[in-house]
Amino acid sequence: MSNLSSVGLPVIQPDAVPCCPPITSAELPEESAVRMADMFKALSDPVRLRLFSRVASHPAGEACVCDIQDVGVSQPTVSHHLKKLREAGLLTSERRGTWVYYRVAPEVLAGMASLLTVAR
Repeated sequence: MSNLSSVGLPVIQPDAVPCCPPITSAELPEESAVRMADMFKALSDPVRLRLFSRVASHPAGEACVCDIQDVGVSQPTVSHHLKKLREAGLLTSERRGTWVYYRVAPEVLAGMASLLTVAR
C-alpha cells in the first residue's frame, strides 16, 4: 500500500508522522508536481477558494450545494467551480435526492500542509 493518496499527496493521520518529506527537503517528483499544480491552480480562483473554504469550515464536515452557493455568481457557475475542485481532487461529492453534498477530500489539507512545511 502506498503512502500517497489517490491524488499524490502524503496521507497523514491525525497522530501520524508525515510519510513524505516537505518540498524544501527533496525534489518533488514530476507526477506529484503535476497533481499539486492542478490543486493550486483550482484554488487560485477566488470563487473556488471561497467555495472550498465554505465546505472545509462547514460545521457538519460536509456542505450541501444549497448551503454554499451564495458566492456572488450564478448557480450554474457555482456548479462549474465545484466540478473543477472535484476534478483537482480537492473535494468529494455525494448526491442525495436532488442535492449534492461536498466534503474536503480527507487527505488534502494535511498533504498540502506537509508539502509546504519547512524541512527541519
